Amino acid sequence: MGGMIIAIGSDHAGLPLKRSLLATLEAAGHQVLDAGTHDGASCDYPDFAHAVAGKVAAGEARFGVLCCGTGIGMAIAANRHAAIRAAVLHDATEARLTRLHNDANVACFGARTTGEEVAMDALRAFLATEFEGGRHGRRLDKLAPTALA
Repeated sequence: MGGMIIAIGSDHAGLPLKRSLLATLEAAGHQVLDAGTHDGASCDYPDFAHAVAGKVAAGEARFGVLCCGTGIGMAIAANRHAAIRAAVLHDATEARLTRLHNDANVACFGARTTGEEVAMDALRAFLATEFEGGRHGRRLDKLAPTALA
């Protein structure tokens, strides 16, 4: 799992979980691009979702990690970017399956809904799982912006 560039961000509600996940990523040897927030002051989750999604979409980071109260707002905001497939994760099984079947590139976590150890396990599974391709690739093609026009 070591050696990737990963962008991470959170709002104020997700900050404690973000700090834990960031430490886990760095301990595993990843380079982490921290897009904020850096303090507990109230802030708006879309700002951080867009910053992280932008880094992933531009190829500056292989994956993104986002934390807010539930993970839902972050996923909605990140998925506004054409190259992003963000998923809210509650456990390692969801993490593996969203990589295998959906080639997700942004993992979203809810600090109020998912415990720290569970989130760390899910993140490890997310990063360690490769996209399966095959029939799943055909389905991803149907999600491309040009397929929706």
